Amino acid sequence: MTLDKLRPYVSRFLDPFVKGFDRIGMTPDGVSLLAFGMAVLAAFAFLLGGRADPVWFVAAATLVFLNGWLDIIDGALAREQQVASAGGDLLDHVIDRYADIVIIGGLAAGVGDYFLGFLAVTGVVMTSYLGTQAQAVGLDRVYGGLVGRADRLAIIGLVGFLAYPLSGEYGGLTLIGWLLVFLAVVGHLTALQRFYYAWVALD
Repeated sequence: MTLDKLRPYVSRFLDPFVKGFDRIGMTPDGVSLLAFGMAVLAAFAFLLGGRADPVWFVAAATLVFLNGWLDIIDGALAREQQVASAGGDLLDHVIDRYADIVIIGGLAAGVGDYFLGFLAVTGVVMTSYLGTQAQAVGLDRVYGGLVGRADRLAIIGLVGFLAYPLSGEYGGLTLIGWLLVFLAVVGHLTALQRFYYAWVALD
């Protein structure tokens, strides 16, 4: 049930962007770094949204969606330029994990709840780890589970947009606080799902 499965179907919408980046001489690694820059800016915007003015949540949400869009484009650009490689794949995954950590760090700093941030970021990192660890023990890389990265970015972006008009507290937490709870619970459940899949497949 993850949006990652839809990547092949959006390829035709990528062409203008891929060709545009190729025309100006951008490399896939350059696009990956640009995506990371969007994540860093999103983190700062979430921080400002929680501590200064909720209107910053709108900017943060937009930047999160840009991060996700660029994360799709870098792979398509690598295929267009015929430079896809194991090294590029490694760099992309490392940058994605740092982007996840930075964004969640910004969410946690904005609401001042670092314990929830810790639970959320460990859930996200363990989800990714279990996906690649399956590959390390001889299985295919696992992308399934309750929430993949594309789903996660979509949900963070959507909640970011809603957090501006709905900036109050609900059950003792703001929408951003509840988002951290969601990321923590679903992240660890997804990690356990992937572990179970790999464990059964190895039997």
